[in-house]
Order: sequence, then structure tokens, then C-alpha cells
Amino acid sequence: MLQILLLHVAAALVAPLLLNRWGRRMFAVLGLAPASAAVWALTHTSEVMAGNPVVETYRWVPELDLEITFRLDTLSWFMVLIVGAVGALVLAYCAWYFAAAASGKGRFGGVFVAFAGAMLGLVATDSTLMLYLFWELTTVFSYLLIGHYSDRKVSRRAAMQAIIVTTFGGLAMLGGIIVLGQVEGGSYSLHELVTAPPAMTTLTSVGIICVLVGAVSKSALIPFHFWLPAAMAAPTPVSAYLHAAAMVKAGVYLVARLAPGSPRGRRGSGRSSSSRAPRCCSAATARCGSGTSSSSSPTAPSASSAC
Repeated sequence: MLQILLLHVAAALVAPLLLNRWGRRMFAVLGLAPASAAVWALTHTSEVMAGNPVVETYRWVPELDLEITFRLDTLSWFMVLIVGAVGALVLAYCAWYFAAAASGKGRFGGVFVAFAGAMLGLVATDSTLMLYLFWELTTVFSYLLIGHYSDRKVSRRAAMQAIIVTTFGGLAMLGGIIVLGQVEGGSYSLHELVTAPPAMTTLTSVGIICVLVGAVSKSALIPFHFWLPAAMAAPTPVSAYLHAAAMVKAGVYLVARLAPGSPRGRRGSGRSSSSRAPRCCSAATARCGSGTSSSSSPTAPSASSAC
């Protein structure tokens, strides 16, 4: 996964050069980056479905015992497949969406690929702190994409509204992550939080609520729903990817990821998180499908894709 993320970084850096020199058809070439993520997920299908997650760990700061860990289980496999495949398709569509003489194609392509990479990191990481880093990267890149038409006041206003709301939610989530990592029995590993969650105390409850605020704001649920319809001022590919299949689903993913570790989940039938993942995937599929159909209509606000 780390190599795939580095591929996205490289593709984002060369995107302006490719698009400015060889034109809009290079969007299809840029689509190879997210497509590689989908192919990577497919190559690990048998392992994941057999209940053997693919784990990659890299030493980051050995002196502080900091590591970067990616974990591909059933839920993250599904999300990587969606983010990668849909990202590749939308980039291919961009080759026909933008006029040959349209300005800003290079910047748009670079930011779009960077967003796809951040979203892939978000759904694949096992560290809550790295999840927050990727979470905020999607916020910044979505701000740039929503405000692509910078000469239009409505686009600038929509981009500013989106970044204010989602950044507020992200800061609340960061507070929750720190609480869940520091409480007795807590951890900064998503896997450990689910398999061995901390005791349900008042402080733990506060941490969970803060994380949920972040998820709700990103998914544009009430009372943070108002920014999403305004964000339709962005180009159609942005609406199709960020708001119907990727960024808005980040909150859904976060809740699905942590749900098995909740008290109710532990008191349930006793099934593991991997056995619940197919049901989470089915729910996410329904939301992705409804979001795509909503965004395809220019008059239908994409907020329905998140509700």
C-alpha cells in the first residue's frame, strides 16, 4: 500500500506537466494510479475473504516507537476497491468532460489524484493518528476541488463553507482519538480498539462522541448537512467522486470500522469484526449507489447521498 500511495504522490506531481503538454486525454493515464489500488486489492481477495488480513508495517520514528501500519481486512478491502475503481473511472470521464482549451486542467488533475491517494490511505491505515492525517488531507484537497472555478463567487463560498465545517469536525475527531488512545486500556490502533476496546467510562464516552462528530460532519448529516448541496458548484467529476463515492463515505467507513468495538457490538452475537464486515460493506454499497444516482442529476442535491 505504501508504494501505491507514493505512486499517487508522483502522479499528482507530474499531472500538471502531462495535462498542459499533452492535453485532457492524460486524465485517463492518471487514472492508472487509483486503478492500481483496485488491482492490488483484488490480488489479495482470497487472503482477505479467508480471514487473513494483509498487514504492512513500516518503522517511522524508531526513537519514539512510531510506526506506519496498513491493514487490509474485509472492510478496508471493499473501500479500497471502491475508491480505486471509481477514481479511475471518474478520471477517464474527465478526459471527455473538460474542453480541450479549458484552463486549470493541470491543477485539477494533480489535486484530484492527490485526493484519491489521501482517501486510500484513510481507509487502509490501522493508526488512528494516521487516519486523522489522511482525513485532513482529504479536507484540504476537497476544498481545492470544490473551489476549482475560483473566478466564481459561488464556488469560493461553497469551498470555504465545506472546509470550515469539515475542519471543525476533524478537530473534534482528533480530540476523540487522543482520548481513546490515552484512557486506560486505550490504543491508537484501530484493530486494537475493536478487538480489545477500553472500558466504557465517562471519558471514553466523550471520546466516542467526539469521533462521531467528525464522522457526521464529513458525511454531511444533520446538523452539518448544509455544506454538501452548495458544494455541487464544483465540476461534475468532483461531485461524482468526492460527494457520491469517496469523501462523504469517510464518515460511514469510520463508524463501520469502530462499530464492532462498541459496547452494543460486544454484547451482540459474539461474532468478530470480520464477520460483521460484509454487512457493513452491504450498507456502504447501498449508500454509494444512492449517492451516485443523486449526483447524476443536476437538480438533485447530493446531500441525499449522505442521509
